[in-house]
Amino acid sequence: MQLASQLQNDSLYIYDLELSQVRLIPDAENTWFLLIPRQENIIEWIDLDLGDQIQLTKEIDFVSRLVRDQTRPDKLNIASLGNLVPQLHIHIIARYKNDRAWPNPIWGTQSTQSFNHNLVQKWQDLFDQS
Repeated sequence: MQLASQLQNDSLYIYDLELSQVRLIPDAENTWFLLIPRQENIIEWIDLDLGDQIQLTKEIDFVSRLVRDQTRPDKLNIASLGNLVPQLHIHIIARYKNDRAWPNPIWGTQSTQSFNHNLVQKWQDLFDQS
């Protein structure tokens, strides 16, 4: 799979699931994952065959539950926009009532805190154990 340059530059590799690569946006305030199906030329959900749509749904469920269990957010945001980066990618974001954008969308905001890069290994270990 050729990863879109913006996804490559803006996120950190965490894990490979059956269909998707899991990447972490280095945001100090919100746990923010991307699921990116490892297939070429997939722009829309409907570009996946039905079996892969079902697999992606299972992977969204798996990552969402892991994030919820580990971070206890007030709300999970799950979205696929793709207006700026057309390659299909699913955002899974832990949101909190006291985060920088609540209750508005997190898109276009920047964390003012430094990202702890030790979290990359923590999440890799959690995925390995799950």
